[in-house]
Amino acid sequence: MERLLAGGETVVVVERDPEAVSWIARHAEAGRLVAVIGDAADEGVAARAADLAERSGPLTGWVNNAAVFRDASVHDAPVGEVVNLITRNLRPAVVGAATAVRRFLAAGTAGAVVNVSSHQASRPVPGCLPYATAKAAVEGLTRALAVEYGRHGIRANAVALGSVATERHEAFLAGQEPDRVRGIEVELARLHPVGRIGQPQEVAEAVAYLLSPAASFINGVTLPVDGGRAALGLDPESR
Repeated sequence: MERLLAGGETVVVVERDPEAVSWIARHAEAGRLVAVIGDAADEGVAARAADLAERSGPLTGWVNNAAVFRDASVHDAPVGEVVNLITRNLRPAVVGAATAVRRFLAAGTAGAVVNVSSHQASRPVPGCLPYATAKAAVEGLTRALAVEYGRHGIRANAVALGSVATERHEAFLAGQEPDRVRGIEVELARLHPVGRIGQPQEVAEAVAYLLSPAASFINGVTLPVDGGRAALGLDPESR
């Protein structure tokens, strides 16, 4: 978001928690930053976000980044629960992509969709079956969108993330004992060839690039933004 604002774009954010976006009114670029409170899987909410974006001009890009982090395994969880978790991770991407594509087509303009995926789409870790399954579907969705709508000037790409220092990650570490935190940091450094986890701004740079005209001939790609984690392919449980 900050990266797109710095490039002069108007940004609309969809967020379920009003407190999470309460700072927007005080932001230096509040005139180009709008929040829509609601579920990204709700077509009405997505339409509202698109409407607000189009007040500043034709919609040019859409990023799908909603996710649910809850585990369920097929050996002990009801199948309905597993399928529901897969759907809760996949539906926001389908709703967002559908909203964006329809707006691009209606306006007769080019546009770009970027879906946020994970290294787990191709290298799942134990205990994350719904999330890994949904992210694999998101990458399939990305390729299908690229093939179906590329001729209309609509591009679709994905970024497959490794571990990133998000607020969720920091909150997880805050709940651990110091020795445990150090062990986690050492293990994450082992899994990523660059020797560390990623920073949000590094992900933002990749997303901004895929949205931009500089990436006009890139379509249907899943770009690893993972410090080489997928290339190395270590099993986090190998020890």
